[in-house]
Amino acid sequence: MSIARAYVLESRFEFIKLLRLPTYVVSTLAIPVMFYIFFGLMFGEQRIGQITQATYLLATYGTFGVMAATLFGFGVSVAVERGQGWLLLKRASPMPPFAYFCAKIVTSTAFSAVIVALLFTCGAAFGGVRLAPSAWFALAGALVLGALPMCAIGLAIGSLAGPNSAPGIVNLVYLPMSFLSGLWIPISYLPPVVQHIAPFLPAYHLGQLALGVLGAGNGGAWWIHVLALLGFASIGLSAAAFGFRRDEGRTYG
Repeated sequence: MSIARAYVLESRFEFIKLLRLPTYVVSTLAIPVMFYIFFGLMFGEQRIGQITQATYLLATYGTFGVMAATLFGFGVSVAVERGQGWLLLKRASPMPPFAYFCAKIVTSTAFSAVIVALLFTCGAAFGGVRLAPSAWFALAGALVLGALPMCAIGLAIGSLAGPNSAPGIVNLVYLPMSFLSGLWIPISYLPPVVQHIAPFLPAYHLGQLALGVLGAGNGGAWWIHVLALLGFASIGLSAAAFGFRRDEGRTYG
């Protein structure tokens, strides 16, 4: 019970910590919703394939929001805490080692769920989005579970980047990848060279997985995107393990 309590308390305090950071809350919650209001609601009646733009952009801006919650929640947070020596203190404490990472996964996933809920509310209340209950649940599940491989990528950045450079590196990864993956503009509208680059990016596969729920995906079967996301998660975890071993070598020799 004491071990379970350690996991619960660490997750609770991690969530409260991020909730008290206006920069994180505004950037992760407000920006995806604002983009969706500008492009999903104002031009929502236009059609992209067989569905309205308001419906289509629920999937892509949902992916955009999940990326923000995970990359900043993991990438910047872990890098800053490494620089502060917080990880060394955690290691010296009797807390289970994985509780630190589990808390960040839970918190990033929780913020991802909040972003998805806000976008769904906007789409249903103001964008005229009408989906079957099963489609709402499937889309929400794809987006929220898609936060997990993005957590691995954020952890890789946090374990390799310094505390001062991490925010810039996250933005250099997050914003170009969002555009190149067709999250802002449908991938079919982008130049052919971008369409060939997109399948090598994790955000593309999460976006196509979400669009597939709506019958608007154009990147192959759903299991292809799941395997691709698992592959990117494995790469991220391997890079993170390398970064932590490097820090351990510097600290302990």
